[in-house]
Amino acid sequence: MSMLDKLKGLLKGHEDTAREGVDKAGDAFNERTGNKYQSQVDTAKQKIDEQLGNRPPTDDQP
Repeated sequence: MSMLDKLKGLLKGHEDTAREGVDKAGDAFNERTGNKYQSQVDTAKQKIDEQLGNRPPTDDQP
């Protein structure tokens, strides 16, 4: 079993909490670096989001 599979198993049922943490960490990193690496951070957040699966729909998403 790969490390990614183990992490997915640990996060099962807690995807929203994980996304929140990733968003906060990305925002904090962007703030500390003056958004110098914003595109890389956004790409990483997107890749993590893909691994966690689809987000549940919210009111502000189409």
